[in-house]
Parts: sequence; C-alpha cells; structure tokens
Amino acid sequence: MKIVADLHLHSYFSRATSKSLNLENLHKWAQLKGINLVGTGDIAHPGWLKEMREKLEPAEEGLFKLKQEIARPYDAEVYKPCQAPVRFMLAGEISNIYKRNDKVRKIHNVVFMPSFSALEKFQARLEKIGNIRSDGRPILGLDSRDLLEIILETDPRGYLIPAHIWTPWFAMLGSKSGFDSVEECFDDLSDHIFALETGLSSDPPMNWRLSILDKYTLVSNSDAHSPQKLAREANIFEIELSYSAIFDALKTGDHDKFKGTLEFFPEEGKYHYDGHRKCEIRWHPKTTLENNCICPVCGNTVTVGVMHRAELLADRDVDEFRSNRHPFRSLVPLPEMLSEIHNVGATSKRVNKSFNFLLSKLGSELYILLDAPLEDIEHIAGPMVSEGIRRMRNKELQIDAGFDGEFGKVRMFDEQERKQFSSQLNFFVQQVETAENKSVPNQSPSISEQTAQYKKKEKGKNKHTLTQQAEKKSHDIVLNEEQARALQIIDTSLLISAGPGTGKTRTLTHRIAYLIKQKNIDPKNILALTFTNKAAEEMQNRLNEIIGAKDIKRL
Repeated sequence: MKIVADLHLHSYFSRATSKSLNLENLHKWAQLKGINLVGTGDIAHPGWLKEMREKLEPAEEGLFKLKQEIARPYDAEVYKPCQAPVRFMLAGEISNIYKRNDKVRKIHNVVFMPSFSALEKFQARLEKIGNIRSDGRPILGLDSRDLLEIILETDPRGYLIPAHIWTPWFAMLGSKSGFDSVEECFDDLSDHIFALETGLSSDPPMNWRLSILDKYTLVSNSDAHSPQKLAREANIFEIELSYSAIFDALKTGDHDKFKGTLEFFPEEGKYHYDGHRKCEIRWHPKTTLENNCICPVCGNTVTVGVMHRAELLADRDVDEFRSNRHPFRSLVPLPEMLSEIHNVGATSKRVNKSFNFLLSKLGSELYILLDAPLEDIEHIAGPMVSEGIRRMRNKELQIDAGFDGEFGKVRMFDEQERKQFSSQLNFFVQQVETAENKSVPNQSPSISEQTAQYKKKEKGKNKHTLTQQAEKKSHDIVLNEEQARALQIIDTSLLISAGPGTGKTRTLTHRIAYLIKQKNIDPKNILALTFTNKAAEEMQNRLNEIIGAKDIKRL
C-alpha cells in the first residue's frame, strides 16, 4: 500500500512551537494534508511520553493510533474527501552540542523507538546526562556517536537519522559546526547510519553530487513547528504498514518499497544562499567567494548557506551516475500559493477560507498539489489557481532564494498576469465566501443549503431576507433561492452560467431593480448590455413593470 510519511516534527513541549501542536491536531491535520504516518515528535520529553501513553493505542507493529473516543470529534472536523486512517511512530529530535577535535559541534539528530517500554529506558538513560524536561527538543552535551550507542543499547530496533544535514548552525554537514562526512561524525558506529535527512534548503540533486553520500537513502520531513506545516516535505513508501517495513525500506533503499520524497523547492529554504539577514545581504556562493566571505555592511563573516557548503564538498557533476537515485517531486505549500494568488498573507482569513474550500471539494492538500486533474481544479477554483498549480508541477517559478534564516519567496505570476486573471479570481473568492459552512466542516453544503442558512441568520436579526425583498418588488414573480442570492453580490464581479430558459434575464432585471430601489443606485450609473434589440426591449418591459418607465431608458 502507498504510505506518505512525515517523521520529523515537534510537540507543544518544544520551544518556538504552536500551542496547538498536540496529538489530536496532528491526527486532524495529517488527514487534511494527505499524510498517513506521522512522527510523534519530542521523543525525549517525559511529559510528552505521559500524554502519548494516555492518548495513543497500539495499531500495526511498532505503530500507534489516536484512541477512538479522542479522535472522534477531530475526525468530524475533517472534510470527507480528506478522511483517512492516521498512524503515529515514536520519533523526535535531540540537539547534541559537544566538543570534538578542538571544535564545538552542534548536531541535530532524529531518534526512533519501536515501543513505549523502549522509550522509557531511553529517557532514563538521557536523564542521567542532562535536562530533558525543560524543552521537547533537549540540548545535551552528548556526542552524536555516543547518542547512537545509547540508542543501540536501549533497543536493537532503535534508529538514528541525522537531521537536516546541511543547516549551517545545527547539522552534521553544516558550515558552522558540522563535520565533512558521516564517518567523521559517528566514527566506529557509522555503519549504523543508513539514511540522511536533506532538509528544506537542499534537494536530492544537490546531494547526488557527493559520492560520500551514495550509500545513504535520502529522506525528507517537514520539521514542523505547527500542525499546519505538516507535509511541506515527506516520504513515499509502497509497503505493508509497520515500523519494521518502514526501516527495511530505508536500510535497503529498495526502489519498489521506498518511492522517493516530496520536497520544498530548495531555494525557498531558509539557508539556501549565503548572506546576512540583518544587513540585507543575499549572495550566490560565487559572490561570496568574490568578497572573501566578508559582509560589506558590518565587516563580519557572512553565513555560508547550503548551496555553498554542498558545492565545497561535491566531487562530481549532478548528471553523473549515482546508483541510489530515488524519484522526487518539488512543491509549494497550498497556503503559500493561495497567498500569492490572493495577494494577502498566507495566514489570512481569505487564504484560510480558500484552502478549506478547495479541500472540501477536491481532497487533501497533497492530492490537490500533485495529482488532482487540472481541469477539476479549474472547474472548482478557476483558471488562476489551476495555472498556478500547473506552473508549480512544471517548475515554472521565480524564487528569491532564502538566506541566513530567511525563507525564500516564490512567485508564480507577474503583475500583468494577475490583472488578466482578476475577474476569474473574484468569482473564485465569491464561491469561497458563499460555500463557507463552519458548523459542519466535513461536508460541502449545496447552494440551497447555504442560502437557507443565510435566510435563517437574517431572520434571527429581524430583517427581511433577500428572497422576501425580491418577491415583494417583483409583482408576484418569485425568484428561486440561487436567483435571489445573486441580488446581494454587489462588490465584485459576478458570472451566472445557466442554460436557455433558466431565468437569466429575470435574475438580471431583478438585480437592476434591487440596486435602484434597495441600494439607492442612480439608474444613470447602471448599464445593461444585451445581444439583440428584442432582448433589450424585453428587459426594459420587465423593468417597467417592477420600478416604472420613468427610471429606465434604452439606447
């Protein structure tokens, strides 16, 4: 079976993480994102272990699921097209800061355990070394090699994967405090390392250039600090679901079992280019070398990014053969894409509403980004969203590369293209607004259901509904709910698509009457266009019946 796994993330016990980063929300957001298997995060924290014991129950071998009574209300918040089983694996990050060869090393590692009993033993060992209670990702004065030894002694099925290996400040190959190889870092236990996490600022082709990495399976995970950041990177397996099967696929690199990764565009990562964020210096490695790595503003050494560091260690061109190449696909998270399309922040209400609307209609975020037919996307969201996803899939993007802790900025459209798409986008926005239904989030209400909710709400405020207004002004010519709803849309473009004899002219004439009588719009400021004189005469006659001939003139 196909499994999408995001195995490196955090809990709310870690610093600088969302307070909503708990098991319940991970269960919910994994479904919305399209993830089947999630790391629990914060494997070393006793408080998190207690919470996991209380809320999780055994599932497949070495895996866990949220207890049904706890999951039920959160499943009700998941749209039906997104609903799927979610499993958890005991996993979390540890920060190792220590001195080796007269240099301070700062390395982050992801640890995996097959059972709660093994995890308890592991925590007991760590607590003798340092403080594991103040932070979900503890900082320990423990050599990475010695951490691996403790893992192996705790349980032979415990594993370690070096985290985001290129990050300058806290990674095995990082420019500031790392090593130049796996062997240099893990010494005599190096043979127990079989996979490496490449991080947001690099992608597989960058790593394929290093022959020293050929024997390792390259994995990708989100390192999420909030539930909404799940799946920005992930791994794809084709296996029977179990702890052992996951690690067998990673150890062997079997292409029939490990199908590859989902990746950030590396330029979007926080450390792709070199530079100084405070000094607003963003450099390609070539420019860095031309300036001897010195910032021209402050005179200090710039932060050497992932692209530069990988280039220094690379020993071949990207097109040269590497036997263990796995497929990968690059993506832009859907909220970021919608942020550019709407020209608002990625966490804005408009983006959130659009995001939820698309999920309710099409399915999970990963399905929309990677697999949904473009014609289906265009039918639901319009050509601008469909074109944005097409460009992402074909890597037709412009990206200002990230540097020194600053994420890169992705652009899919220029300003002229935005103007060309503006009318279609307004229609999408209107669809989103009218489709919103917060009370039953796992259903997509019909237009008639939405209108009924609107009428009920307005009636509760002792106001006339739009339908009542339309009926009152129409001399007993009754509009249906969809026609009546069209009257209220006055602040944006509106497109009505319907077949012959379905009431388009009726809707248009009553809309004009509504603007004049209810919104006090001067008839001189309203222009109605038709294809024939006969249609224009018919429209004029209908308006005469509703509001009187003195207000209407025909060109």
